[in-house]
Amino acid sequence: QVQLVESGGGLVQAGGSLRLSCAASGRIFSYYNMGWFRQGPGKEREFVAAISRTGLNTYYADSVKGRFTISRDNAKNTVYLQMNSLKPEDTAVYYCAASFRAPTSSSLQIAAVDYWGQGTQVTASS
Repeated sequence: QVQLVESGGGLVQAGGSLRLSCAASGRIFSYYNMGWFRQGPGKEREFVAAISRTGLNTYYADSVKGRFTISRDNAKNTVYLQMNSLKPEDTAVYYCAASFRAPTSSSLQIAAVDYWGQGTQVTASS
């Protein structure tokens, strides 16, 4: 079992930045590929970013490439999502995810997620 707890969400003006953190406990953190997903109002949950076990490989949705950066610190059992140049369309609940299966060539699939965090709200106002 892996427990994931997100933090760092909040309200920011468009163009601003936020850094999300996800602290993991339970099974060995470095065994898992980690990812971030989001779900906007009235929308389905969608992939945002993922990072491999060692941190060598990262994956991003086209909508966030060049603005968001995913990273991890295996010594601290934590994964991060640095979000810059936020847009109103980035407004969503952001979920941390852990997957034993590796991401595909371009993303981490929802069906591959083994554990979810409870989510943290990010609001970018125009």
